[in-house]
Amino acid sequence: MQKSIELTYGSRTLRGMMHVPDTHGKAPMVVMFHGFTGNKVESHFIFVKLSRELEKAGIGSVRFDFYGSGESDGDFIDMTFSGEVEDARHIVDFVKNDPLTDVNNIGILGFSMGGAIAAIIAKEYKNVVKSLVLWAPAFNMRDAIMLQSQSEAGNLLNEHGFVDIGGLALGKGFVLDIAGIDIFESAKGYDKDVLIVHGTKDEAVPYTVSEEILKTIYKENGHRISIDGSDHTFSRLDWQKKAIDESVAFLKEKLK
Repeated sequence: MQKSIELTYGSRTLRGMMHVPDTHGKAPMVVMFHGFTGNKVESHFIFVKLSRELEKAGIGSVRFDFYGSGESDGDFIDMTFSGEVEDARHIVDFVKNDPLTDVNNIGILGFSMGGAIAAIIAKEYKNVVKSLVLWAPAFNMRDAIMLQSQSEAGNLLNEHGFVDIGGLALGKGFVLDIAGIDIFESAKGYDKDVLIVHGTKDEAVPYTVSEEILKTIYKENGHRISIDGSDHTFSRLDWQKKAIDESVAFLKEKLK
């Protein structure tokens, strides 16, 4: 079963999609967080494909557009990293309180910047989140943005208050916000099993980033699946299949 869902907190309404397997009673549930400039469908519809495969495996899923993205309220120019973390907290609470959710079997999967957010939320909700999957996790987001802020894009940002990134207006507030966030430090403390899926030719989040994550944060509980030759968004059918198959197998094992 697939149905549209909404979540409102304060003045924000987030819009999403829930997949529930055809089982009687409560089901394990995976919360999915999209990436920077992404949405609840993601590139090549990969989040839709993942949701459908999870459903076949008896696992439900919930994927919302963050504030300022997709069909949710707000404009992209007002989006910040901290704002998406706050959205994510409310999304997890929404899932935890849904009558269809088996609260003892909740997992999180995040892609790119959504992976960084997922890692922070998993730490904050470590008594709720039973397993964590990170696709090309952008723990390097602060460094990448700071580097851009020193370029011509940074000059435009200071002059106009935003910069055009592929037809989206990235606001100065995003840069000021993320400058004060240490993603590596904020993610420390989650002690359950973690799967990282990463392409070796990722141009946005270098492959070395996931190496550093495993060395410094998930020394004992982390495992990485490498997709040889894959770019950031797994933009080939075989790369997508491996990312999805490995993630579904992991979540099926961990969410009993």
